[in-house]
Amino acid sequence: MRVLLHISDPHFGTERPQVVKALERLAHAQAPELVILSGDITQRARKVEFAAAGAFMDRLAVPSRLVIAGNHDIPLFDLVTRIFGPYSRYRRVFGSDLEPVHDAPELLVIGVRTTRRYRHIEGEVSARQIEHVARRLKQADANQLRIVVTHQPVYVTHAEDEEHLLRGHQKAVTEWAQAGADLILGGHIHRPFISGLHDSFTSLQRPVWIVQAGTAVSTRIRHDSNNSVYVIRHGLARGARQCEIERWDYDEDSNEFAMIQSKALRIA
Repeated sequence: MRVLLHISDPHFGTERPQVVKALERLAHAQAPELVILSGDITQRARKVEFAAAGAFMDRLAVPSRLVIAGNHDIPLFDLVTRIFGPYSRYRRVFGSDLEPVHDAPELLVIGVRTTRRYRHIEGEVSARQIEHVARRLKQADANQLRIVVTHQPVYVTHAEDEEHLLRGHQKAVTEWAQAGADLILGGHIHRPFISGLHDSFTSLQRPVWIVQAGTAVSTRIRHDSNNSVYVIRHGLARGARQCEIERWDYDEDSNEFAMIQSKALRIA
């Protein structure tokens, strides 16, 4: 099966050096074809933090990458840059495309810019963005696993996280599901979980899964999990698409990432 690595919220500037090294070892051992980084790359959008993040991504030695910005990747205190060039520092390291797409024979991944310079924490997805992503999903090949990546979550499992829900999430989930999305990946709340959106959105006629990553390497650990990432395995078996999600958490005793959960997903 093909392998993807999903990481989020590394918050460079607050990284744990031993966890950074452990994640590099995990990436080298699993040899993913693509690494997906779903935002909050830095803590304060400083040049030195972006440089550290870029060097880290290079050391992972993954052939392809898909990266989107989070709210922490827009300067907070540098108001001139926030107003006139909110993504300028991000672009110097990760390129000019704020909504990248990875299109391969068995995989389609669509990044969505959910950050706004006029919002501090909350995310937003516009009707135009929702339509654009849905149109792209409808063009997918039948053999492709179809993934949408946002920073803020489209679903949460705890009431305390509801304030962080992506604005426009209900319409986005409904239209993206109808258009053929299989997975929606996110971060932001530092609470890792896998959940079937079809169990919570009664209007959905097909299985769609949310995969929320924790913080990959930061000291900003919350809730009941340590630093955490996902390994996604997918492929075709007897003509049918298959997908398995593995959650890997950093283990303090071994100084390595260890798999603590494996889930085979039902895909239409």
